[in-house]
Amino acid sequence: MNPLQVGLVQQTCGADRNVNLEKSSRGIREAVALGAQLVVLQELHAGLYFCQVEETDCFDQAETIPGPSTEFFGALARELGVVIVTSLFERRATGLYHNTAVVIESDGSIAGKYRKMHIPDDPGYYEKFYFTPGDLGFTPISTSVGRLGVLVCWDQWYPEAARLMAMAGAEVLIYPTAIGWDPNDDTEEQKRQIDAWMTVQRGHAVANGLPVVAVNRVGYEAAPSGGPGSLFWGSSFVAGCQGELLARLAADREEVRIVTLDRLRSEEIRRIWPFLRDRRIDAYADLLKRFCD
Repeated sequence: MNPLQVGLVQQTCGADRNVNLEKSSRGIREAVALGAQLVVLQELHAGLYFCQVEETDCFDQAETIPGPSTEFFGALARELGVVIVTSLFERRATGLYHNTAVVIESDGSIAGKYRKMHIPDDPGYYEKFYFTPGDLGFTPISTSVGRLGVLVCWDQWYPEAARLMAMAGAEVLIYPTAIGWDPNDDTEEQKRQIDAWMTVQRGHAVANGLPVVAVNRVGYEAAPSGGPGSLFWGSSFVAGCQGELLARLAADREEVRIVTLDRLRSEEIRRIWPFLRDRRIDAYADLLKRFCD
């Protein structure tokens, strides 16, 4: 299928799950009305970003797969005939939870899921308290619109994750995301952070000859503890196979955008920049070490 129309839904989130889901639903409907065949939602879009604090009551927000979210988005995908990349707090078993992206096929079925592998633990991002690292590997999910290399947020800083998805046959790299600034950061620090975020992901596009789709939440969310909170910087974007920016959404408001991906470009670019051919796999054993002392 070429070209591929991808919809990005960038939204604010509040404490009311039903309101958040309805907002996502409206965004998906708007994207489909504009021609989207694939719609990508942001990380943990059903609620506030609860990882700003360590609080056991937050585990009550977790849900099973299949469960309420997959039923909701499955019905929507089936109605609209669209593939949806959604994100949820997965309850796998008592005391075992994951940050999981679920891909819903256009017939409403679950095409596959990816459990976030790299789990941060920073001020305001206490994810290790909640999420067990994923155990499904870096495996693309086959859908009617192609093989999707779905990763989640903190994974986007790691070239190893993007490379392994590419090596396994992903046709596009997709990153549902929840990243923002400390509101106390000055303007220069904010610019450095967002530039680094976009640059590293554009680098994954270049190094692997694949388009990249990153969808981030937007808006200020107060910290329950009374801390500074998080100012999510939006700026969802799509990069082409040479890192070129095909779209960049607003930093300060909700937005729905459609981007056209030319899926023949990967073949063209990998012929002129054959990075996979020239990899020195005989010399990379040290990548399996934590650090070379």
